[in-house]
Amino acid sequence: MPGLTIGDTLPNLEVETTHGKLKLHDYVADGYAIIFSHPGDFTPVCTTELGMMAVYADKFAERGVKLLGLSCDDVQSHKEWIKDIEAYNNGHKVNYPIVADPKREIISELNMVDPDEKDSSGNQAPSRALHIVGPDKKIKLSFLYPASTGRNIDEVMRVLDSLQKASKHKVATPANWKPGEDVVISPSVSDEEANRMFDKGFKTCQLPSNKGYLRFTNV
Repeated sequence: MPGLTIGDTLPNLEVETTHGKLKLHDYVADGYAIIFSHPGDFTPVCTTELGMMAVYADKFAERGVKLLGLSCDDVQSHKEWIKDIEAYNNGHKVNYPIVADPKREIISELNMVDPDEKDSSGNQAPSRALHIVGPDKKIKLSFLYPASTGRNIDEVMRVLDSLQKASKHKVATPANWKPGEDVVISPSVSDEEANRMFDKGFKTCQLPSNKGYLRFTNV
C-alpha cells in the first residue's frame, strides 16, 4: 500500500477521542504505542478485537506501550459501543482511547483506508490496520488484515517483544521465535564483540558454507 509505512514518522495529528482531544506525538511520548483501526462500531469481529486488546492491556502497559483505537464513527457511538465490548469480554474495561474520524481524514493520513470496502453510504471504510510506533515516533511495524479476519493479539505481543529486544541488543529474532527462546546475533557484531556483549555466550551453527554468520544467544 502507498502512504505511511515502516520507517516513516507518525503524523502529529490532533484527534478527538473517547478521552478528549490529544496530539499523537504527545500520546506516544517516550514509549511505544499501538494504533489500530477497525471497520466500524457495533460489528462482530471488531467487538472481539477491541475486547481482546482490553484483556491484554496490562501486558502492553508492562512493556511501556499505549493503545489507541480508531474508526470513522463518532465519539458518542464509540462510548455506546464500549458497553458491548466490555460486556462480551466479561467486564474487562476498555481504558484506552478510541479516535473518532467521521470525515475520514485521519484514516487517509495513517494509511488505514481499505481499498475495496465501502460503508452503507458508499464511503471508504477503514482497513483492519495496525501500526506499532516507537519512542522516536517512527512506524516500526504494520499489519494489514482484511475485514473478514480478526487479528491475533498474541502475534502482536510477540512482534512487540521482538522489536523491543532488537532495540536493546544487536540481535534479531528467528522464524517462529517466542519470548524466552534464543535469538540470532547481528552479522555486524564480531565474535570478539559477541563474547563481551552476551554474558551467556553464543553458539555458532555449523553450515555447509563454513560461514559463521548464524549465531544464537539468549538475552
